[in-house]
Formats: sequence, structure tokens, C-alpha cells
Amino acid sequence: MQLLICMHLESDAIFGNGMSRPGGEDISVLTDSQGFPFFKGGTLKGIFREELINSLAWERMEEGKALELLNALMGEKGTNDLECQRKLVFSDLTLHPEVTGRIQEEGTVTRQEITDMFSYLRTFTSIENGTVKDGSLRIARCIKKGLHFYGTCACQEEDAELVKDVLHLIKWVGTMRSRGFGKVRIQGEEMKP
Repeated sequence: MQLLICMHLESDAIFGNGMSRPGGEDISVLTDSQGFPFFKGGTLKGIFREELINSLAWERMEEGKALELLNALMGEKGTNDLECQRKLVFSDLTLHPEVTGRIQEEGTVTRQEITDMFSYLRTFTSIENGTVKDGSLRIARCIKKGLHFYGTCACQEEDAELVKDVLHLIKWVGTMRSRGFGKVRIQGEEMKP
């Protein structure tokens, strides 16, 4: 079955792409070929795994059963995906197709203009002894709060409620979470056929 995932940004977020632009951004965000920001499904799966482990520990599930469930849902290293019937598969989280479609209809909007619609540049410095530390200026591209990103999770029907519960536990995603970036609210719901 497929669950629809909706992630609402409650604060600005940085979905870092591991790249920088010389003379520009020290931290850039993930964008598709047209400039729309997105969040990788593999990254969501990693965050989901952490929260699943926490959830199983809070429930005080016996360690052997917890490990078996974790491996069934997340897969084991060195196993074939086709052998894992219960393995969860997350898609990338993207802006709603109606939003991207309307912007694409304009036809004259550049990739950079699209990126600028959904994000902005922010500067950071380090403070040392009450003053700015030399050479500490950094520029990061931040995705604007209030946006919604959508994706899917393929799962077995027996696991749907657990997946929805764990998704709801995820509160922070992306880079610079310790500075208040990436606060989210995530919901999963069954997709109507």
C-alpha cells in the first residue's frame, strides 16, 4: 500500500546538497533541474530509522524482536530489496504538482528565479569574546518556512499505523537543526485508490 506523506516546514530549513558556490553560498540546498527545492527520500528514511529505533526502545520491545522488525522494515546491509517484502520505500518529498505546474506555465521563469521564490540567502558568523570571529562569515541558502512537501511511502498494510506514528515523531530535518532550522510537522495518511 502507499501512504501519502505531507511535511510542513514550521521554521526555515536547509536541505543541504553538500555543495557550495564560490563567492556565493557556503551551503546550498537541494533543487531539481528546474530549481524547485526537494527533500531526499533516502535522507527521510535515515531520519525515520532513528525515530523507529527510539520508538521501539520507548515501547521496551524485546531487543531481538526490535532488531527483527527494524531489519524487516528498513532492510539489512547486503540483502536484495526483492527479498525484503516488508521493506519501506520512501520517495523524495517535493512541492505540490499544482504549485510547480503553475510556475512552469509561466514559461519565462529561470531556474534561479524559481529557487529564489522558495528560498533566500542568510549570513552567519561566529562570536568570540563578544566580537565577530575573523573569517567566520558563512552564507547559507534557506528554504522558507510554511511550505509543504509531499511524497509517498510504500509499505505493507500491517505496518501502516506504525509508519504513520513514527513519521509523526519526526520533528527536525536538514542542516543546522541546533540553530533552529528544519522544524517540521510530518503526517502520513493512506492514499485513496
